[in-house]
Amino acid sequence: MSRAYRRDASMVHHGGMPIDDFVPVQRFQPSLAVSPDGHTLAYTANTSGHYDLWLVSLPDGGDARRLTEFTDRAVRSMAWSPDGTRLAFTADRGGDEQHQVYVIDAGGGEPRRVSTADDRQHHLGDDPFSDDGRWLVYAGNDRDPMVQDIVLHDLETDERRRVVSETGLMLFPVEYSPDGSRLLVTGARSNTDSDVFVVELEAADLALTCLTTHEGEARNMAAGWTADGSGVYVITDAGGEFSSVVVLDPATSTSTPFGPTSDIDWDVEEFTTSEDGSVLVWSVNENGMSVLHRRGADGRTVARRDLPPSVIQTMGLTPDGSVAAALVASATRPAEITLVDLVGDEPLRPLTDSRPPGLLAVDPIEPELVTYPTHDGRQIPGWLYRPAGDGPFPVVLSIHGGPEAQERPQYNYAGLYQYLLANGIGVLAPNVRGSTGYGREYQTLIHRDWGGAELGDFEYANRYLRDVDWVDGDRIAVFGGSFGGFATLSCVSRLPDLWAAAVSIVGPSNLQTFVRAVPPTWRSLMRSWVGDAEDDALMLAQRSPLTYADQIVAPLLVIQGANDPRVVQAESDQIVESLRARGVDVEYVVYPDEGHGFTKRENEIDALGRVGDFLIDRLTG
Repeated sequence: MSRAYRRDASMVHHGGMPIDDFVPVQRFQPSLAVSPDGHTLAYTANTSGHYDLWLVSLPDGGDARRLTEFTDRAVRSMAWSPDGTRLAFTADRGGDEQHQVYVIDAGGGEPRRVSTADDRQHHLGDDPFSDDGRWLVYAGNDRDPMVQDIVLHDLETDERRRVVSETGLMLFPVEYSPDGSRLLVTGARSNTDSDVFVVELEAADLALTCLTTHEGEARNMAAGWTADGSGVYVITDAGGEFSSVVVLDPATSTSTPFGPTSDIDWDVEEFTTSEDGSVLVWSVNENGMSVLHRRGADGRTVARRDLPPSVIQTMGLTPDGSVAAALVASATRPAEITLVDLVGDEPLRPLTDSRPPGLLAVDPIEPELVTYPTHDGRQIPGWLYRPAGDGPFPVVLSIHGGPEAQERPQYNYAGLYQYLLANGIGVLAPNVRGSTGYGREYQTLIHRDWGGAELGDFEYANRYLRDVDWVDGDRIAVFGGSFGGFATLSCVSRLPDLWAAAVSIVGPSNLQTFVRAVPPTWRSLMRSWVGDAEDDALMLAQRSPLTYADQIVAPLLVIQGANDPRVVQAESDQIVESLRARGVDVEYVVYPDEGHGFTKRENEIDALGRVGDFLIDRLTG
């Protein structure tokens, strides 16, 4: 069953434009790194067909230089050495997420692999090099597949020192202290429960000291040291619904609110500082849009609210903090590497142009932010995209993954929305319970309730659409990937009469087998997040789409990556086999060289083409 096949290239719509004409000419991983001298930006893009490491000059841009030439690996993240002569980066093979750590000269050459366990996951620190460039710090489950430790690696001697973790606590290194004597660490127990730790590097045992001890759950994420090393910036939701920044004293574990981020009902997402620590820059997620703020050495805070509505996916600062290099996306333009003036009011300056020809040939559609009431009286926010014209139009209900994530207006699914809109199909993309961006209580409603109350949110989304005057209520489809794929399968199996078609991408179909097969470091988290395979067997069975597969009647497309470590192929196999045994209309495509998403441009275009063609044929044919 694990075979991939290419769609017929003649299957094109909208005046002859295929999906290829809406997919960005290049896509980026959410990682940027500005060189220590501020003259070069490192990034990873699929310009070559898969994700490689690239360098481009700042501030002028110009021709980028490809630093790696992998054929079977995808570069995911990178960081500069303090002297700017080398970079460390991570890469995995075929989407298997077994990230390995490499070091490469900035001038080029063969990368040197420094991690040693092939079938293990590794994660670079945010600023992973010691000041002298000799030591590199990263996380890995190389000692025990169930436990994510921190490894300090001497690049000269290959000596390794280890900060040992325990099952259920995933450690992520952040950066060395300014004097090099301590290491700042975040330890996560779940998406909503984490702590900040410090490791004294001169001690023999490299023990963890927790700075954010708390009762219950709280999300504490280390954002970096103050310039003199006397404090730590922490993004935290402790004591509130939303994330703000505090300055923590490591000596006393007492914290002081960072004033400009206090008492706002939105989450701080990114926080970074200039090289000398005098300039602080952060972004705030306001209803799905990013607002960039800067506090200078004079103590004055300025927000760039004059910028077009957009989403900042990641950013890095020039050493003086005057310019941010950011990945900026909007509903009508794909993510671009963009320079943002932080001291004046200059407009955004993209260094890349990833717009595909189809996007230049049509008037792309901006979404409307809407809300609709659901079964328990809550208001569900969402983004509604209406095609040009009078209608009535079919609509696709697009359910985001996560589930603890957020649908935002940022050219989602590599142009699929705009392709559908150009073919007369609308999109509603809701942020149902469990989504981030709307407070802790809303986010945690999904814990141990997959396939529970959120299913009602999807039913009420369908009801809402049927009351919209330009929507054809008999032509509503449902689509999603990962958790969104699970939700799609739940919709068509448990609300079978509401949908004209459905697409599930890497979606779990059996929650019992799903929680058993997730990556080893995740398994201890499953009880509190989804449920325990043994103790909660009845609940998980009652919530699994596979249990209700005999009720599915809508035409279904299922897409799966054979190397997916999060939602293994057996999850899709099970539902497809059940439907085919009943003669239900189901198409199944497996990509043998992909995982939980797409790392190869060719595969992504093929998969999106299949999704688009399937929905267009079922909804407009």
